[in-house]
Amino acid sequence: MSIQDVIEGKRQWRAHMARVKALPPDYRIVYKEMQRYLFKVGPVDLPDGPLLPGIVDFFEEGVAAGKGVMELIGDDVAAFCDDLIKDSPTYAEIYQESRSGEPGPAGK
Repeated sequence: MSIQDVIEGKRQWRAHMARVKALPPDYRIVYKEMQRYLFKVGPVDLPDGPLLPGIVDFFEEGVAAGKGVMELIGDDVAAFCDDLIKDSPTYAEIYQESRSGEPGPAGK
């Protein structure tokens, strides 16, 4: 990874976070909880993948439609996040595979 890649990554992250800060307060709170949960669960492609920007896109559409954030995702934030990443390999799955020697859902 070159210094240019690092600089571009920071630029993209700052632009992403500016979009998050532009959301209404209830959306920002839920986004932060989702982000915290997803970083804990650990989908492998989370930092560079389309998931977090996709959530912001989805939230921006909800704001434009005049919907509350809970109308969009339901009452269970963790279940919503789990549904988003159900087909994505996670660090936990990779670790379990390495410990057991058997391919799990991430290895299929």
